[in-house]
Amino acid sequence: QVQLVESGGEVVQAGGSLRLSCTGSRIILGFDVLAWYRQAPGKQREAVASIITGSTNYTDAVKGRFTISRDNAKNTVSLQMNSLKPEDTAVYYCYVYFGGKGYWGQGTQVTVSS
Repeated sequence: QVQLVESGGEVVQAGGSLRLSCTGSRIILGFDVLAWYRQAPGKQREAVASIITGSTNYTDAVKGRFTISRDNAKNTVSLQMNSLKPEDTAVYYCYVYFGGKGYWGQGTQVTVSS
């Protein structure tokens, strides 16, 4: 079992930056997938960024603006978000896949004002 706790979401103006963090209840070294998803009101949850067997991936909408990273010593996966846009407004969720099972955090709200 893995518990995930996200933090860092808040209200920010367009063009600003935020850093989201997700801390796991157990060591994340060796997790198959570390990822951030987001869900905007009225829309489906979508993958934003992921680390899969050491390779990073980004959805086109955030390429060049968002950076996903991991800190194995702190059991943390982070999402640095720069040049934020109003369309980035959503609840952001941390997701990990380990031992044949996926785990979700509770989500953190990011609101970008224009």
